[in-house]
Amino acid sequence: MASVGTFTAVPTDFPAPSRPDAKAKARLANIDALRGFVMVLMLLDHLRETWFVNYVVSDPIDAATVLPAIGFARFAVSFCAPIFVALTGLGVYLFSINHTVEETSSYLLKRGLLLVVIELAYLSPLYWGIVPQPTLWLQVIWAIGLCMIALAGLMRLPRPALIAFGLVILCFHNLLDPVRLTPDNPLFPLWAILYQRDVIELPFGFLAKTTYPLLPWLGVIALGYAIGNWFRPEFAPEKRNRNLLVLGFGMIAAFVLLRMLNVYGDKPWYMTEGDSVRSVISFISMTKYPPSLLFLLPTLGGGALLLVLFEKINDSKLIASLAVFGAAPMFFYLLHLTVLRILYHSALAIYGPNNGSAYMFDNYHWVLLWYPIMLVILYFPTVWYARLKRRRRDIAWLKYF
Repeated sequence: MASVGTFTAVPTDFPAPSRPDAKAKARLANIDALRGFVMVLMLLDHLRETWFVNYVVSDPIDAATVLPAIGFARFAVSFCAPIFVALTGLGVYLFSINHTVEETSSYLLKRGLLLVVIELAYLSPLYWGIVPQPTLWLQVIWAIGLCMIALAGLMRLPRPALIAFGLVILCFHNLLDPVRLTPDNPLFPLWAILYQRDVIELPFGFLAKTTYPLLPWLGVIALGYAIGNWFRPEFAPEKRNRNLLVLGFGMIAAFVLLRMLNVYGDKPWYMTEGDSVRSVISFISMTKYPPSLLFLLPTLGGGALLLVLFEKINDSKLIASLAVFGAAPMFFYLLHLTVLRILYHSALAIYGPNNGSAYMFDNYHWVLLWYPIMLVILYFPTVWYARLKRRRRDIAWLKYF
């Protein structure tokens, strides 16, 4: 079984043949490789958040002041969440091939609820002791969990209706940007969860920060599920790749056109006189919280093109290595965040704070140095766990992580 989304399972025992042929393996391996690719990119961003948060990065990035290295790195890691959520929808579709609607719906509800619990009960407390007030960080795992719960109902729509639903949200949700509610409004908590990135005050001094507002991600997971038909065993690989190429290049072309027009889809970009690098950074700096139309077009389009590329080079060692991270994504996600928190608190205890109450690197180059080191350190336990999942399918809870 190859993993999907954060921990879900893509069945490889498709109806006929009983064992996947080379084309079927390539079709599934490129999904794992793409998921692994975004996990590897994500580590770079989390390293920055752990060791370099004293350098404030707004969202979208302020091209006038941002370090160029961080500006381009932030654009690279922008691909992570959109591709990850879209692949979750795709993986659910592949799961549904060999399961009834009721089984798939039940699967989505249970997995979605588990993700929400993991975000609230494990991932959020990892940051306590770094931030001054206990905060529930409603981030990507929370968003994917709620999206899966919603998809349990959305998947029952006819495919054209599901595509229309996803496209309407993707293309027009920025029309909601002017709608801002204040905490005294009774609808504020719901709107903050759905679209307005904000802070919700909770009892006993707790806060909830809606880092990943839900609405745009519902469109992404719906469209990921909707293209699942292209990955059915009987669907011709040549036609699938042609569809993905048209989709990918079309989304990137739409991004370039809309960004040049500078009238809709995100905050305007600007030219920096005498500094072409900062002009480029301004052009590629889009709003992620919540993700704008112009944030989603190039990232999802790039993901479609990478699926084609990874299937073409399926036999390479690079794809095999990336697929390792993609075969156990939830394990890798929890492992790397846990290791980073342990390293951070160890450094703080040994060296003491050097930036207010925190311990931070004084140069972004240290983040870039630690990046390949952490990849190597995390690679081996991830390999071990991925192999354990394949070998011990009799242990039911292993597939959850």
